Amino acid sequence: MKITMAHGSGGQSSAQLMSEIFGKHFQNQILDRMEDAAVLRIGGAAAAEDAGEAAVGGSAAAEPESLTGGRIACSTDSFVVTPLEFRGGDIGKLCVCGTVNDLLMMGAVPRYLTCGFILEEGLDTELLNRLVASMAAQAKEAGVLIVAGDTKVVEGNGGLYINTTGIGEIPEGRDVSSANGRPGDVVLVSGNLGDHHACILSHRMEIGNDIVSDCAALNDVVDALFDAGVRVRIMRDVTRGGLGTVINEIADSSRCRIELDEEAIPVSDAVRGFADILGLDPLYMGNEGKMIAVVPEEDAEKALAAMRSAEHGRDAAIIGRLTGGEGAYLRTRLGASRRFDVLYGEGLPRIC
Repeated sequence: MKITMAHGSGGQSSAQLMSEIFGKHFQNQILDRMEDAAVLRIGGAAAAEDAGEAAVGGSAAAEPESLTGGRIACSTDSFVVTPLEFRGGDIGKLCVCGTVNDLLMMGAVPRYLTCGFILEEGLDTELLNRLVASMAAQAKEAGVLIVAGDTKVVEGNGGLYINTTGIGEIPEGRDVSSANGRPGDVVLVSGNLGDHHACILSHRMEIGNDIVSDCAALNDVVDALFDAGVRVRIMRDVTRGGLGTVINEIADSSRCRIELDEEAIPVSDAVRGFADILGLDPLYMGNEGKMIAVVPEEDAEKALAAMRSAEHGRDAAIIGRLTGGEGAYLRTRLGASRRFDVLYGEGLPRIC
């Protein structure tokens, strides 16, 4: 097997790469959960043994004291988006939002980021300055500190790649995992799908439109859910591979069938028209500022109101539910039911 662009799509080929190479060699009880971020426990081997989790450094630094003996979320991500600047964001903003959102999806309060820059020869320093300033501004807005970093320069044509790692604190009592879904639970999405995918593709194809990336940190949506007392079972941000891939992963992890209502899935008129012209399916289009939440049925309306009260959740909708069985199904506008799978093939490379 040779690596192709499809292996970076977040779909079936990515999962195959993970299971056959990375997962095989890095296998452990934390990584095997395949969540948006790893949940770790600080405080030495005893705490880890009690929780069935790995400890992080028995001699770890004392700061922040509130974390000692508690749980943290840790996530790392690399960003290779083209173009470096786009309507609604840039690679600097994107790398903060992407990592912060992965921490948030585990119920964590994001605290710290590290960043590694790989700069290609020929990169304009004025552009680099703008991107780093954007990164700093987004970190401040998301409430995280950038505390360590690294820079390397390689041959190339003026490109830029960024890796970020994030650490967040999980408050006591929160238990968010893709394995927590139960029959009867309800699925919500925080807003319109496909904006980022359509924006990036429009830039590359030089198609003139007003579509803006949804690139955003989702602190406000997550805070609103927990502040409202919603019993959140699962949260996932909908990025590469789109909603279709994420729903399949949740169905597999929770060992449930998930049924979505096609009419209820929010997509803007501009993106729907764009997708129709190019033969794209919004179900598999990538996003960088959208999330889904799975909650008990009795909390669904409360969760919907909480999401809609947040700036980045104004277009939230209830889109489906979990039932007994397995797999992911879509109830179409014509009333039929069809099964859908994870993204197969390339998708849109270098979208994030």
